[in-house]
This record gives sequence, C-alpha cells and structure tokens, in this order.
Amino acid sequence: MHNLAREFAHEVVRRLVDGGYVALWAGGCVRDFLMGNEPSDYDVATTATPEQVRELFGFKQTVAVGASFGVIIVVGPRQLNGEKPIQVEVATFRREGEYTDGRRPDRVEFCTPEEDAQRRDFTINAMFYDPLFQTVHDYVGGQVDLEKRVIRAVGVPARRMEEDKLRLLRAVRFTARFGFDLEEETQQAIRGMADQILIVSWERIAEEFRKMLKHSTRATAIELARNVGLLAKVLPELQGLMQYENVWRSVLLSLSLLEMSSFELSMVMLLEPMFDGDERLLIERGEVVCRRMKLSNDETSRILWLLSHRVALVDARALPLRLLKPLLAHRDAGLLIEWTRVREMSSGAAAQATFCREYLEKTPREVLDPVPLLTGADLIQRGMKPGKQFAVLLDEIRNCQLDEELQTRDEALRYLGEKIL
Repeated sequence: MHNLAREFAHEVVRRLVDGGYVALWAGGCVRDFLMGNEPSDYDVATTATPEQVRELFGFKQTVAVGASFGVIIVVGPRQLNGEKPIQVEVATFRREGEYTDGRRPDRVEFCTPEEDAQRRDFTINAMFYDPLFQTVHDYVGGQVDLEKRVIRAVGVPARRMEEDKLRLLRAVRFTARFGFDLEEETQQAIRGMADQILIVSWERIAEEFRKMLKHSTRATAIELARNVGLLAKVLPELQGLMQYENVWRSVLLSLSLLEMSSFELSMVMLLEPMFDGDERLLIERGEVVCRRMKLSNDETSRILWLLSHRVALVDARALPLRLLKPLLAHRDAGLLIEWTRVREMSSGAAAQATFCREYLEKTPREVLDPVPLLTGADLIQRGMKPGKQFAVLLDEIRNCQLDEELQTRDEALRYLGEKIL
C-alpha cells in the first residue's frame, strides 16, 4: 500500500514538472523518508496555483479542499486492500499573513520554496525533497536537527507558536514520538505560552491527545506535557495529583506498560487517580472531562464504562459466571482485560488477565451471551403483570442461565412455575 502511495506521489511530482512547474515532496513525508520510515501520506509543494493543478490533473481527479490557501487533493488509484483511493495533497508554495485567531493565517501569498519553509512549524518538518533527482532542499537546518535528534521551531519559537497555538502540543508529541530532545529556546517559549493552549478549539486539542496517547511513547509525551505546563491547562483535574510524585510515577508506569493503541484506555489511566473513594464522583468527573474535550459519544461511553468497571476483573477467577460473562461479552472487554494486565504488571498481582483471555478463547459467544431462555411475554402468558417483581424474576432466571444452572427453556419454565405457585 505504502509503495503505491510513494509511486503515486512520485508521479504527481513528475507530471507537475513536465507541466513546467517546480514540485517537491514537502513536510512530514520528507522527515519520515529521511529517517528511513515509510511516510503514512505524501504532500507535494509546487509553484503551480490551485487552478493550474486542477487543470493539469483534471477536475474529476482533484478536490479543492483548501483552494483559498492553495491546497488541492489529487486522487490516485485505489489501494490494494480496496479501501479509499490514494490521495496526495498538493499545495502552492506560500507565505502567510498574521494569525489573528491563533489558528489560520488571515491571508496567504504564493512565494518561493525558501519563503514557504520559513512559515512551517519545526525544522524537521520544513524540508523538501525532489524524488526525480533524489535531492533534499533544506533552508532551515532540518537535516542537522534530524542528526542531532532535536525538535526546534523554525525561526523565532515564540512567533511560530503565536501563529498556531496547537504547535505547543505538537512540539511535545513530536519530541516524544521520535525520542528527540526539545530544543531549549523552543521549550522556554512553550512554557511561557502554556496558558494560551486554551485558545485552541477543544476538538483540535483532543485530536493531538489522541495521537499522543495512541502512540507507544504516550508516557514520555504526557510527562513532557506536564513538565512544560501544558497538561495542567488541558486537564486541570490532575494538577493536585501531579504534586504527589509516587502517584504520578504510577500513572506513567501504567501508560508505559500499555501495549494496546487505545486513546480511551490511556485517558482512563490518566483519569483514574481522581478517584477519592466516591465511585459516582469519579464517573461525574470523567464525564466533565469528556464533554469539555468534546470527545465523541462513542469515546465518552467507552471511557465511562471503563471507569465504572476499572477493578471489575481484579479477582476474575472468583467471580460467579453471572458477573464474569457479561463483562467478557462487552464490546470493550479487551480494553478492560488489558487494563487488568497492566495493573498486574505494575503490582505483581495474580494473572487474572490471562485467565480472562483463556476463558474467552474457549467459550463460544452463544455461551458467553446466550439468548435469554424466557422473556417478559412468557411471564405475562402465565398471568403475571409487569412490575418490580416481574423484573426481579426475569433477572433471577437470567442469572441462573449464565451460571449454567438452567440450560434449556423447559428447565426455565419449570423454575418459573415453582416461583409463581
């Protein structure tokens, strides 16, 4: 798949050059390529205007997603796995005006590659690469910083951060993700501007947190976010907890032991230390965080379920089947089992997670979550009226079924008959 994307990105550059324009790979794909990693996507920068790009590739093969900022998507062939077609973002070299909203420039002007490089966030993201002649175009010292393993803002750090406050968090994410050092002047600018992160929309902040927490370097990212003052601004609920070094070290250890790429489970590990003995209050606080960060309903429900069942499997072997089966039948059972495994790794507790995984492997779905033997209609047919006792009896029969004390509908009906005599 990635080779196809690279080949198509190469073809896009070739067609632009054949059309009489300068065209180069740009930004993160150049960084990844020079680091020996396969880029997840490719961006191209060119002297062609958006109109010229669309004219060259045709209107059916292009999408104007940001034409006012000089950005056109060129659509390529479908990937081998049959998913969406390969897309290459083609942007005209540009310099930008003031960022009065701290996010987008008020205006853009088309310019040279040298000027375009100066507007970018970090030096390692501001290089260009010519795939036709296999040459790097570096106007900001990005190659040197790659070799030194340093994240450095282009030009004056405070000015770069002022243009788009999300760069405060992006610097942290890149530093952790690549295992680099955060250059001192850039770090000081972030510290001095940490409170301005809240100017950024919560949707964009949450997206940066997703990327940080889904990556295996999540513990390093969170610790750096704490050290530069950003974490306390985004998650003020943790500010008091971060003063207790033993508690904080435990949180970081859990994040480092996590093997699944799960934003929600990582968030739960961050939020769990808010527990002060009141389960209901913990859930309320978790919901406040989710709503503030404008997480999706799916993410929110997953986080709150995990918080609600955070210790449900710590003694899984001893649980009656009526309690164990619904937990393991839940869509997020895998996350809960992983959290249990992390607890065991950090505390040396018994291997309950292994027991749960083995139980799941050997237990068919129809045994784990069987169709109820009886329903409310069966009770009504036998003269019962819906009410509290009605629900209690249905739950009782269901529990007996999950405990495998009742195996068939006939057995359940006999049990019901004994109860209503």
